[in-house]
Amino acid sequence: MLLLRVELCIFGFVLGFDQKWEQVIFAIAVLAVAFIISRLLRFLIGRFIRSAAKKLKVDPTRYNFFKNAMDFLVFLVAAIIIFRSIPAFRSVGTTLLTGAGVLAAIVGFASQSAFSNIISGFFLVIFKPFSVGDRVRIGQLYAGDVEDITLRHTVIKDFENRRIVIPNSVISNETIVNSTLTDEKTCSFIEVPVAFQASLELAIQIIKEESLKHPYCIDNRSPDELAKGEEVVMVRVISYSDFGVQLRGYAWAETPSMAFELRCDVLKSVQERFKQAQIEFGYPGRLLITKTT
Repeated sequence: MLLLRVELCIFGFVLGFDQKWEQVIFAIAVLAVAFIISRLLRFLIGRFIRSAAKKLKVDPTRYNFFKNAMDFLVFLVAAIIIFRSIPAFRSVGTTLLTGAGVLAAIVGFASQSAFSNIISGFFLVIFKPFSVGDRVRIGQLYAGDVEDITLRHTVIKDFENRRIVIPNSVISNETIVNSTLTDEKTCSFIEVPVAFQASLELAIQIIKEESLKHPYCIDNRSPDELAKGEEVVMVRVISYSDFGVQLRGYAWAETPSMAFELRCDVLKSVQERFKQAQIEFGYPGRLLITKTT
């Protein structure tokens, strides 16, 4: 009977010893896999950050915290797996998991805005809706030339030479109008209100002549438009209003800046020609009816 008890004790000791070694080997294996994954992620993130920093002309070492944060997350997950898998550490693992969840929630809430701008900056680099030097309009409020792009914000120089600093997360949620993404040629709308009693044919002819005389006006007709016999500058009646008949001329220029100058110069010369030809501009008119009793 005593011999049997001794054998059982030895068997239990050996079994417990084997289980402990299995747990040690399991923990080492988890840490080894975590190390390999961490090295791989650091390589991929570092490569991406260097590429993005080169395009954005910023120091890539400023964003090395991404790699350190990824290491922390990988080894945190590995530690939680180990503590949750080993019965003796299970209660500690549960406490660790709960504390990590609370900490992650606090840190995530506190840095939500900053990380949102940085992630949006990465997306701007990947999808390239605009580049430095492009003329853009962001939403309905901001327009100008892109002067700088960082991982947190974009700097736009407006037409008054002021710098508009816009967070990347704001740009990602706005409509972007890029005038230089693929083709800088711009169609300038030359809109002129003409009185109802004026000669439309003469007014249209003056707008065409003044547009064609401008040095920035170019011929942007396609082969199909040339075959149809369309003119270089088209002028159409687009609406009737209280001001009179609204005419719109379509004149093309090489760049948005040239198109703006073209429009300003043509409007000035059209006014002078209208005065010489005695063509009245449209203006608001009202018909008053009075009754006498």
